[in-house]
Amino acid sequence: MSEDRSLPDPGEIVVCTVRELTSHGIYVNLDQYDGTNGFLHVSEISTGWVRNIDRVAKVSQKLILKVIRLNRARREIDLSLRQVTNEERRQKVIEWKREERALTIIDAVSKKMGIDDAHVKELRHKLEGEFGTLYAALETAARKGAEGLSGAGLSEEEAEAVAGIAGEKIVPPRYEIGALVEVSSRSPEGIEQVKKTLLAAASAPSAEVHITYAGAPHYRVRITADDYKQAEKAMDVVLDKIKGEVGKHDAFSFKREISRKYGGSS
Repeated sequence: MSEDRSLPDPGEIVVCTVRELTSHGIYVNLDQYDGTNGFLHVSEISTGWVRNIDRVAKVSQKLILKVIRLNRARREIDLSLRQVTNEERRQKVIEWKREERALTIIDAVSKKMGIDDAHVKELRHKLEGEFGTLYAALETAARKGAEGLSGAGLSEEEAEAVAGIAGEKIVPPRYEIGALVEVSSRSPEGIEQVKKTLLAAASAPSAEVHITYAGAPHYRVRITADDYKQAEKAMDVVLDKIKGEVGKHDAFSFKREISRKYGGSS
């Protein structure tokens, strides 16, 4: 990435607002770069022939485009619509919505604390430096409170204000994955052995583990965590514990079930 963030980098996906329609293309403003001008040539709108540009877009409409050429000296930006994949478009819309929400929250923080623009800029710089994006910082604050911002170098008052408003505006995502486990024992104390095995497995770091009876010899394992990788890691730990506890004459198998995400924003 370039150090000059007043302009985007080639290949970057950007959110734009249509400014003017012409017979040879569309002039736009790049929303995330202070309205910097860009141009979408008619040849980059679609793989096919475009007869009427006004059927593609309207003035003030939002477009998700890709930067294909950039002249930094002249501040000229050429853009493409046809080179943007559906997945790139989806991810950029999510990112843009989150950024807009984050800026609204920071604005609320500035009003609550009565701080000026320079102070707000410094606050954003600290949060983005520690967490990568402003939204990631606010999502952490919503989940963990002011303590979650301890590494960003904020004052206690700043951290409390950010966490308080983020907690009201953001519902952090949670991920749930499941598995249907079959555990049976041939020992005289088989039922107790199975219970002991499941109790030993019902603990995992940074995740909630729920094991429920689903009709002998089946048990349902549900793992809930703050992110998907964390949930998967916890599930691996639980299944390994169960497998490690069963005897050589006992039966153990499992079948993964559908995972889901709830909470969060898109």
